[in-house]
Amino acid sequence: MKLNEIKDNDGARKLRTRIGRGIGSGKGKTGGRGQKGQKSRSGVSINGFEGGQMPLHMRLPKRGFNNPFGTDYAEVNLGMIQKYIDAKKLANKGTLDQAALNAAGLTRGGKDGVRLLAKGEIKAKITIAVAGASKAAVEAVEKAGGKVEILAGAAAHRPKGEKKAVASKPAKEKKAANRAKKKD
Repeated sequence: MKLNEIKDNDGARKLRTRIGRGIGSGKGKTGGRGQKGQKSRSGVSINGFEGGQMPLHMRLPKRGFNNPFGTDYAEVNLGMIQKYIDAKKLANKGTLDQAALNAAGLTRGGKDGVRLLAKGEIKAKITIAVAGASKAAVEAVEKAGGKVEILAGAAAHRPKGEKKAVASKPAKEKKAANRAKKKD
């Protein structure tokens, strides 16, 4: 065998059908496009058009609202964390954070972090670092001897470029003092 004799097996690579190459090819003349009209030509722009009838996407009622400033949390229940610890998919020591939960396959998504919920019960003594947690979840973890760390920044989510206006305590005290002077 020589290098110039190497080739694929017969039928391994099938050539595409070349359309518009004469009536003998079976895909000649109209090239499988039927006959005449806008659809037989390139650049068709009638996606969703129903011949003047009100299109389906306009007939159906619209529901809901997508909040552009909403937060996207991956929600995790205590019972599922305990189940993964029992199955040895999660380590029972160290701090559990979003990366550890994602690696175990317990969460996905959640671009603003993980929110801990209290469904189920936890027996393991663990430290969990999350963006948010329900009161009942925090109480349940602390009752089991663990600790919940709420990560700063992720819990107080704001859109990009928007700064939180917080008056400092001295400024509040000055305003109160000015009001008291005006009353006198």
